[in-house]
Amino acid sequence: LTKQKPITSRARYTVRTFGIRRNEEISVHCTVRGPKAMEILEKGLKVKEYELKASNFSTSGNFGFGIDEHIDLGLKYDPKIGIYGMDFYVVLARPEYRVA
Repeated sequence: LTKQKPITSRARYTVRTFGIRRNEEISVHCTVRGPKAMEILEKGLKVKEYELKASNFSTSGNFGFGIDEHIDLGLKYDPKIGIYGMDFYVVLARPEYRVA
C-alpha cells in the first residue's frame, strides 16, 4: 500500500487466549508523510464514507479510525495472507510546532 519497508512490532508477553507468544511478530507499521499520506488517507476515508464519530478525535485535534477488511481499499485478496484489518492515525503537527 505504501511501498515502504514496514517496521514490525513484537509481543511483549504471552497471551494464551489469543495464541500469542512473547517476542512473536504481531503487527507492522510505517510513517507516511506528504502527498502519499493524503492519497492513503483519502482511500481510508472513502471506506468509512467520509464519516467519523466524535470519539475518533482527540482533544489536540488528532484523529484515528480503523477498517475491518483491507480489500475495501482496492487491494487484491491473497489466500496465503487472508483478510486483515488496518488502523489509520493522523497526527496534525508542523515542524517545531504542535497544533493544539
